[in-house]
Amino acid sequence: MTSTVLRSTLAAVTCTLAIAFAGPALAEVVNLKAALSGAAEVPANDTKGSGAVTATFDTASKKLTWKGSYSGLSGPATAAHFHGPAEAGKNAGVAVPIFAGAAAKTPFEGEATLTDAQASDLLGGKYYANIHTEANKAGEIRGQLTK
Repeated sequence: MTSTVLRSTLAAVTCTLAIAFAGPALAEVVNLKAALSGAAEVPANDTKGSGAVTATFDTASKKLTWKGSYSGLSGPATAAHFHGPAEAGKNAGVAVPIFAGAAAKTPFEGEATLTDAQASDLLGGKYYANIHTEANKAGEIRGQLTK
């Protein structure tokens, strides 16, 4: 009888450990990138500015972490955001702020925790990054985030 209890206890512990470690095993870190240009803005502009953003998204914690830089803008950057949901060629509202005002500098980095809907749009390719200037209030350079 002792061996039956021992086997049952061992089976229960094994099942509990399997369930406990199964969740993290399903987590994934997704790498994303965007090349920013005036040609990608909607409507496009002829800026000499350019930039790049790289990001990682942890599907378990829903944390988006990013780094980026820009150069050659028509003037100082005034703000930057991730916008969505929108495919390339379409505009959308601000989803996640990147920087604004005195924090506008290059290089830049940051992080945010996304909602389930935001995570779905991000992973579906429906987020873009853009950088705004005084001369281009709606955005001077833009790039779609892709895996």
